[in-house]
Amino acid sequence: MKAIKLISVIFIIMFVVGCMTVVAYAGDQQAGDPGGGNTGSISDVPAATAGQPTLEEVGNQVGKNKIGVNYVWVILCGMLVFFFQAGFALVETGFTQGKNAAHTIAMNFMVFLVGCIGYWIMGFAIQFGGVGGVASLGAGTATLNNEIGIAGFGGLFGTKGFFLSTGGTYDVGVFALFFFQMVFMDTTCTIPTGSMAERVKFSAVVVGSFYVSMIYYPLFGNWMWGGGWLSTLGKNFGLGHGAVDFAGSSVVHAMGGMMALAGAIVIGPRIGKYRKDGSVKAFPGHHIPMAMFGTIILFFCWFAFNAGSTLNGSDFRLSVVTVNTMLAGAVGGFAAMMFMWAKYGKPDPSMTCNGALAGLVAITAPCAFVNSISAVIIGLVAGILVCVAVTFIEHKVRIDDPVGAISVHCVNGVWGIIALGLFADGTYGDGFNGVAGGVTGLFYGDGSQLAAQLINVLVLIIWGFGSSFVFFKVLDKIMGIRVSAEAEMAGLDIPEMGVKAYPDFVLTNPEMDMFMSTAASNRDVLIK
Repeated sequence: MKAIKLISVIFIIMFVVGCMTVVAYAGDQQAGDPGGGNTGSISDVPAATAGQPTLEEVGNQVGKNKIGVNYVWVILCGMLVFFFQAGFALVETGFTQGKNAAHTIAMNFMVFLVGCIGYWIMGFAIQFGGVGGVASLGAGTATLNNEIGIAGFGGLFGTKGFFLSTGGTYDVGVFALFFFQMVFMDTTCTIPTGSMAERVKFSAVVVGSFYVSMIYYPLFGNWMWGGGWLSTLGKNFGLGHGAVDFAGSSVVHAMGGMMALAGAIVIGPRIGKYRKDGSVKAFPGHHIPMAMFGTIILFFCWFAFNAGSTLNGSDFRLSVVTVNTMLAGAVGGFAAMMFMWAKYGKPDPSMTCNGALAGLVAITAPCAFVNSISAVIIGLVAGILVCVAVTFIEHKVRIDDPVGAISVHCVNGVWGIIALGLFADGTYGDGFNGVAGGVTGLFYGDGSQLAAQLINVLVLIIWGFGSSFVFFKVLDKIMGIRVSAEAEMAGLDIPEMGVKAYPDFVLTNPEMDMFMSTAASNRDVLIK
């Protein structure tokens, strides 16, 4: 009671002193600039004569301000895209079993550490070491123009920028681009961890992340975004604007999804997933709220993922990109929820999450080139497609994918690329990939753009799936990519990580409990 009285007295004293301070300084409000009307003036423009800048000096400041807006926009969006890592970590961990939670979430953090190093060593140089200047950011100080390619066909890979220290890469524009593109690449690194979860060696994911960041992603990224041959199909062969992918349905998501597919095939299903009678056993995720929270984080970060890909804070098209992203994700989630509700009688929370993510993946390529009606259609198809794909992949093709990564990223990454070739309305993209006029799809009169997009899909299958399948096969022969059966049954937290995610809880497995109970009964019979 005394403590309450003392706190009340202190509060009253603080209140009285505050009121007295306000009254005492009431007439001194104009000493500052609370409205901001007097903040910033001609005297803030750098000039040889203070307060009297020349036209050239004013122009220089205007130019710096414009580029400054671009830099701040790109760095800020890159920070938000990095937060993708938290979303993926929560989604994948929530969708897997509790006995593997520490292993799953550790993989999702580790791939960033490894990916950052690998991309710095050589990935960025391969992807962007053939681009002349950093024009999209408005910076022209660095010239990385050294692309290896075939005359008349297009570039294959860049050769400047290794360790961010060669070929003039010690440059503010190059560093800004590196930061933004690195976090995009890291998303590709993360996707295969979902399809191979609960039975993959942590060490195999480390090696795989170096492969993704140094070779696998950068090469395809160069072909699409680094001035390489896929992007020049328009200039060289008259196929629309060449293969177009505004923010990464193919470069980021389908490439990650193709690797997820290859990895799941090579490593095989989890023990007990497919019974001898042909039935499929479900392994429910241990924390659906965690997975849904991760989905919300991903949805939020996707606005920066797509709109940030303008690389230009003054490009007003970013509002169209943002709204299209929101609509496709929302419709994708709603469509998946209604599909599952109609087919199975209950709105499946996990498939609702994957439906939203599928819509976001699909809209990532065409988000800048389509109208809102098209965005809704793209999201609607994606939401239903992911439900059908999950069932087909798990039951018909019999590929075990614990989190649905293949259906979300591979299947709908491909759908997004095709959708651009169908729905791009020609209102944006003049000069994109060096071709005049807006990017226009089949439904708006340019079938050649769809042809370029289909070539993109073919390359995704050949390079994305083909090379990663070979990689996992070779890696499996060299070091093995799968944990022992004993470790898998016990859970990977202790065998692989040496620590449990939930040490204060007893995690139960009904089938294991039944097995142990039967074993105990048999032992008791033998003893008697």
